Amino acid sequence: MIFVTVGTHEQPFNRLIECVDKLRKSQIIREDVIIQNGYSDYKAECCEAKDFYTQKEMMDNYREARIIIMHGGPSSMIESLREGKIPIVVPRMKSYGEHINDHQIDFCRAVNSRYNNIILVEDIKELENAIVNYDELAGSRLKDGFSNNARFCEGFSRIVEGL
Repeated sequence: MIFVTVGTHEQPFNRLIECVDKLRKSQIIREDVIIQNGYSDYKAECCEAKDFYTQKEMMDNYREARIIIMHGGPSSMIESLREGKIPIVVPRMKSYGEHINDHQIDFCRAVNSRYNNIILVEDIKELENAIVNYDELAGSRLKDGFSNNARFCEGFSRIVEGL
């Protein structure tokens, strides 16, 4: 199962949801997909979707997912990494009306360069490649990146506070 979360920010993140839905519809994604829509207007046709899940449902989705695809929010990344999963991260962008500025891009670039423990997708056209080659991409990060969750969370917290 693939779990997609766009967080709770009040601007839509249609670009991500639509892309995942199209990949599922075309059978590039062949497994079940669960999407947390948030305030997005686009409603997926080929994926199970709900605007918001309870905290327990979110944690269950994080645990059960083979792949987690998410916005560039720190809390979502931490939860994924706590579950031992390397997330595919698609930062929200101001130019698409997804956020008020591009802080998610800056934040994700910093995490990616310092820890190499996320799969950063800045161009939505690269999402298909990240999904199709997930095991290889995630495996290289698990070996070369952070594997000590407690140490990572401590360092990650320092980055967040520094921003």
